[in-house]
Amino acid sequence: MKLLRYGAPGAEKPGLLYDGAIRDLSVIVPDIAGDAIGPEGIAKIAAVDPSTLPLVEGDPRLGPCVAGTGKFICIGLNYSDHAAETGATVPPEPIIFMKATSAICGPNDPIVIPRNSEKTDWEVELAVIIGKPGKYIDEANAMDHVAGFAVTNDVSERGFQIEREGQWTKGKSCDNFGQIGPWLVTPDEIADVQDLPMWLTVNGEKMQDGSTNTMVYGVKHLVSYLSQFMSLQAGDVISTGTPPGVGLGMKPPRYLKAGDVVELGIEGLGTQRQDVVADA
Repeated sequence: MKLLRYGAPGAEKPGLLYDGAIRDLSVIVPDIAGDAIGPEGIAKIAAVDPSTLPLVEGDPRLGPCVAGTGKFICIGLNYSDHAAETGATVPPEPIIFMKATSAICGPNDPIVIPRNSEKTDWEVELAVIIGKPGKYIDEANAMDHVAGFAVTNDVSERGFQIEREGQWTKGKSCDNFGQIGPWLVTPDEIADVQDLPMWLTVNGEKMQDGSTNTMVYGVKHLVSYLSQFMSLQAGDVISTGTPPGVGLGMKPPRYLKAGDVVELGIEGLGTQRQDVVADA
């Protein structure tokens, strides 16, 4: 299934993509969040005949494909070829940092360059969305806790992230630095999550062209690993790292400016399109 949320920011409704059209799920679940994306909730939605659900007319805005996210957990330097382009060594354990949940927005909402930014960068990433809560999860059981997968753009301000004191978080958490969607794709639709082509363009020029098969630490390992340090809750998002082709890794580096258009996607998970604008 491809689950989604549509409507104005803060007033999104739950939906399902069926036969190329959006069907309203409001009569089945209150939102794509909490118990609705746990095993019983997913089974409840899957049991419904999509053709009987109300058809959503027009072309509504898509919101982030999951609501109620308590933690937005990111993994750094998790692609061997991306680590190489930045001159970093592959870490002996996953690098964990947090992205503020206030950065989350819809898949086609704009990238907003923050004040005093000169180095806003792009990163296409696979997002893992937790459905079944847990802690101390065995790797063999990790997928039981995954509601689905989505595309995310881990937008980053490299000056804030690297050149200022402290942790990476402040370079990752600006408003509209976390587009998630267009939909949450349940695992049954993905043959092999560790073999998904992914790409990103800026103004039509291919910047990133990679695959999840170069991830250092795979999805199952990450879910298990993170759960040793914190409980994972329904709606939590794990952004699993990016392949090469980010602006920081170019010689000379290249960064986004107002008026640019960013497009990105992962095979089987959909695409995003973002206009780049300057903050007021």
